[in-house]
Amino acid sequence: MLLASLTACGSDNGSSSSTYEGLDAVTITGDFGKVPTVDWKGEMTTGDVGVKTLVKGDGVAVKTGDKILTNIWIGNGYTQQKTFTTYDDKPQVLTVDDKLSKPFVEAFANQTIGSRVAITASASDLFGDAGNPQLQIANKDTVLVILDLMEVYTAPKPVDVGKGKLPGLILKKGEPTGLDFKGLPRPKANGDLLRSIVKVGKGKTVTSSMTVTANYLGQVYGAKKPFDESYSKKPVPFALTGVVQGWTLGLSGVKVGSRVLLEIPPDLGYGSQAQTNIPADSTLYFVIDIISAK
Repeated sequence: MLLASLTACGSDNGSSSSTYEGLDAVTITGDFGKVPTVDWKGEMTTGDVGVKTLVKGDGVAVKTGDKILTNIWIGNGYTQQKTFTTYDDKPQVLTVDDKLSKPFVEAFANQTIGSRVAITASASDLFGDAGNPQLQIANKDTVLVILDLMEVYTAPKPVDVGKGKLPGLILKKGEPTGLDFKGLPRPKANGDLLRSIVKVGKGKTVTSSMTVTANYLGQVYGAKKPFDESYSKKPVPFALTGVVQGWTLGLSGVKVGSRVLLEIPPDLGYGSQAQTNIPADSTLYFVIDIISAK
C-alpha cells in the first residue's frame, strides 16, 4: 500500500453525523478467515492507537522477524466505507519488524496464529502525514483495520529440473533473443518455482541479501517476443531484496557466472497486478546470466 500526499478531509458521504470513539463506532461480525461484516453506527473518531483482539487464536506465538500470511480489511472511519481488502484475493505476507508502522507492530505483539485483531488509529499514525490516497484515506481521516493472522509464511524452495522442462533458448550470435515454448505445456497457475542451471559458474555463491549484476530476458508463456531484456543493452544491477520473489529465491544458492532458466508462478511474480506486456496472473519465464554479486 503506497504512501502519497492527500491533505483534504474525507468527502461527505451523507451518513449520520453521530460520532463514536474507536471500536464503539462499529459492530464487527463474521468468522476468522472469512471477510468480516462491518456495520457502522456513525463516524469514527480516535485519539491514541487502539488495538483489540477480537478472536484469540490457538496457533503458535508470533515472534519478531516472522513473516505472517495476513488477511487485511481496511475501512475509512470518516466516510464509513471499505477501502481495501485481501479477502477477495489472497493474504499478504507481513514481516513483523520495525519497518511496519507502530499500530501494526502493536497489533502483532503477543499474538498467536489464528487471531483476529482490530486496529483503530488516525491515518497519520498508520500511513504517515500524507495519509493514503490510493486507499482514499485523507491525512485527517480515521482508519479501521482488521487483521486475520492466517499462518507463518515459509518461502518455497526452487525445484531444480532439467532444461527440457523449461523453454528453449532462441540465440543470435550466442546471445538469447527469445524463448521457444514449442512442446512445453501451459503452466499451472499454482505451479512450483522451477529452476534449471544451464551453465554452472565458478564464482561466489549468491545470497538473498546481495546485489547481482546480470543480463536477463523475460517472456510470458506463448508470447512472440520478450517483455524485457538486457542482452542488447548492458548488464543491470539488481538488489535481490527489491525484485520479484521468484528471482530472490531462484538465484539464491547459484554461483556467479551461471546461466539460469526460471519458471516463476504468479504468486512469486506480479500476481494479479498486470504490468506492461505482462497480463495479470502470468507465469514468468527468465533466462539470467549472473555476471557479478556483492
